[in-house]
Amino acid sequence: MADLLVALTGGIASGKSTVSSHLERLGAIVIDSDQIAREVVAPGSLGLQQIREHFGPGVFDGDQLNRSKLGQLVFGDKQKRLELEGILHPLIQKESKSLFDKLSGIVVYQIPLLVESNAEYDFDAVVTVEADEQTRVSRLADDRGMPEEDAKARISAQASRSERERVSDFVIDSDCELDELERRVAIVWEKLVEMRNSKQRFS
Repeated sequence: MADLLVALTGGIASGKSTVSSHLERLGAIVIDSDQIAREVVAPGSLGLQQIREHFGPGVFDGDQLNRSKLGQLVFGDKQKRLELEGILHPLIQKESKSLFDKLSGIVVYQIPLLVESNAEYDFDAVVTVEADEQTRVSRLADDRGMPEEDAKARISAQASRSERERVSDFVIDSDCELDELERRVAIVWEKLVEMRNSKQRFS
């Protein structure tokens, strides 16, 4: 079981991947919920079967899930997005909890939709990565070629900054140069190590 289980969250294009990569270099074991989300809809999976039954063949190319079509369908319709989350989140939670039980050390679980998923995890700490909305829109346009209107729609479909920060123990502002961001991450890492050590002493 993980010595310390940490949630790493933040909205789309907030800088989570950069932060998680640096935490990994510092010694964290990083698990990406997006990777687990892909695994629970792999060919032959229960998740894939449930998506086909619920949303129909229009979001598939033959036997393959077309993520782009599914994304276009659900991000413009809150009810459909909630229906998709209702399929995926329980499967993701079951798989991730199984992984946590097998690991030791400081485990960082990268979970963008922590607030939205109402995830039933026993986290020891929550770290949120944030950046101004315009910075995030620019990142989506520059890095992913996403039109500004689509970028803003993706951002507005997620929990607000205040909602994420309300559940957080640490907030890292990524709206800065890389060396400064790494310095900020290192400060949080030191605090996580202290938490782990304290937990071990009193366990």
